[in-house]
Amino acid sequence: MIAWLLTLVVGCGYSLVGTGNYLPKEIRTVQIPGFENRTTRVELEQRVTQAIANEMVSRSGLRIVSEEKSADTILRGVIESFGISPIDFNEQGRATRYQVTVNASISFLDHRNENAVIWENRHYNFTESYAVDPNSLDTFDQETQAIQDIAERFAESVVSNLVEGF
Repeated sequence: MIAWLLTLVVGCGYSLVGTGNYLPKEIRTVQIPGFENRTTRVELEQRVTQAIANEMVSRSGLRIVSEEKSADTILRGVIESFGISPIDFNEQGRATRYQVTVNASISFLDHRNENAVIWENRHYNFTESYAVDPNSLDTFDQETQAIQDIAERFAESVVSNLVEGF
C-alpha cells in the first residue's frame, strides 16, 4: 500500500519544497552585483548579497561570475527598507523578541536576451522575528548575529522563488 501511494505521488509530479529547479537548463552562470542599500543599516547589503550568492550556488547549481559579459543571467537587488521592532517583552518590560521587516526590489534578468526579465518582484517583503536575551550585555552582538541569520533566511526565500517558480 505504501509503495503504491509513493508511486502515485511521484508519478503525479509532486516534489518536496526546496528540491525543485525550474530554471532553463541552458542557464549556467549568474552575476550578482552587490545589492543597493537604501537603508541606514550598515553592511546589510553585503550580508544579503553574500547570503543570496551562497544560496544560489547551493540551490540552483549556477556558477557565480564576476563580469557581466560572462553571465547568462544577472540578479539585481535594491534593499528599499529595513525595520526592526520589539514584539515581545518580559515582566520588567524589556524586549525579548524583535521583528525584522525587509522590503526589496529584485530582478532576475536573462543577459543573453537583452536582459529580458525572467522573474521580478519590485515589492519583495520579508518578515522574520528573533529572540534576544534581555539580561545579556552583548546586545550589539546579538543583533549582529540576528541580522546575519535574517539575511540567510531572506536569501533562502528569494532563491526559492527564483528556482522553484513560486
